[in-house]
Amino acid sequence: MRDLGKSKPELVDLIQWIAMHGDRTSKSRAAYLAMMAVRLVELHRVLKLTGSLYLHCDSTASHYLKLVLDTIFGPANFRNEIVWKRFNFHADAKRFGRVSDRLFFYAKSADCAFNRLKVPFSEEYIESKFTHVEADGRRYRLSDLNPPGGRGPVYEFHGVTKPWRFTEEKMLRLEAEGRIYTGSKVAQLKRYLDELPGQAVHELWTDIPGINSQAKERLGYGTQKPLALLERIIRASSNEGDIVLDPFCGCGTTVAVAQRLNRRWIGIDVTWLAIDKVEQRLQQSFGKQVKSLYEVKGNPTDVASAKDLASRSKKEFEIWALSLVGAAQRERDGGVDGVLSIPESKNKYTKVIVQVKGGEILNPGMVRDLVGTVEKEKAAMGLLIILEEPTRGMKEVAIHAGSYFSPIWDKSYPRIQIRTVGELFEGKGFDLPYGESPMKKAAPIKQYKRTSLML
Repeated sequence: MRDLGKSKPELVDLIQWIAMHGDRTSKSRAAYLAMMAVRLVELHRVLKLTGSLYLHCDSTASHYLKLVLDTIFGPANFRNEIVWKRFNFHADAKRFGRVSDRLFFYAKSADCAFNRLKVPFSEEYIESKFTHVEADGRRYRLSDLNPPGGRGPVYEFHGVTKPWRFTEEKMLRLEAEGRIYTGSKVAQLKRYLDELPGQAVHELWTDIPGINSQAKERLGYGTQKPLALLERIIRASSNEGDIVLDPFCGCGTTVAVAQRLNRRWIGIDVTWLAIDKVEQRLQQSFGKQVKSLYEVKGNPTDVASAKDLASRSKKEFEIWALSLVGAAQRERDGGVDGVLSIPESKNKYTKVIVQVKGGEILNPGMVRDLVGTVEKEKAAMGLLIILEEPTRGMKEVAIHAGSYFSPIWDKSYPRIQIRTVGELFEGKGFDLPYGESPMKKAAPIKQYKRTSLML
């Protein structure tokens, strides 16, 4: 807030006013707005003059955020408050069901890029407007032939003399083509359904459903947005080759859509869970070769930087370490940090559990605990990722834990395996039967270009 006070004192005044007025939640609301304001000021700074910003929120904070955005971008650069119907049904006992979220659309300047989009006509619209049908089944609606502003060529056509939209020559040609309807007092133009591009997209979006539990694109990330939502935004406010920035990229919906639409992109997130999901999504959607098209910044690249991450956040180190072996994070721990699946037969899989130790004093008890967890979970194998070299006692416990026999490969594997982060960096991975992560995969997308950068 101190830096904000120098660059945007009026914004600080606004947030402080909100903190001092209202109910007991005012201070926490002001703290949220202060966090967002710092980021929105910076996003406004890096935007090109032709750039735009879309901010997604629900109705509980939308009015406060609009005040913040008006202060940063200026009221004149407000374009739309888009209402997105996210749910079809949501019952509330004491109010109307909340089924929508808000998308604030602001431009950096009057020169912002904007492409007008069309969507197919709804069945209701077609039934109510395209009420005429030709003998061959083509549906059409009627449109008047009045000229804009009432100024057009004046002549007599089918007994009516008045200004018309088209010249007499063109009118006669349209009539010869069967495009003029003369069954009414004044001739009208036929507009065929199959020749019209669709309906202009307005600021009420009811045609994009949210990500429900049955959605095919669901990846299990709490704040995941539909691909169609981000595609509409990116198509409307950017062109091929433009840069798309998502500062809270989550599971990577924005970057996946930007990649498919041939935009350059930057995705930012503070958690390794999100970064790992984005990388997996890109590779599942576009193939392993896409990895050469982007760069991950802030990723530990050696043991020293891995230790630094562990010292700053044990949880983030754990998530990052799991990503090295493609394991899914286990939400409820119980001695299990991550899970892999390996095949036992054509249609049967069993699990491998993964534990990560990031800085604890190493001792044989850790491996004994892992053995116990493998037995409790009825898992095939247990993997331990550590920062330092394992002690002699740890190795002995692992050796005496026995082996797992893979029926599909007709081969035995050490039941308990230990690897240091350094070994994983050197490509000395765990000795496992071929398997895959149980995390849900993104659908493949064939189209991609070298357009990407990830932070």
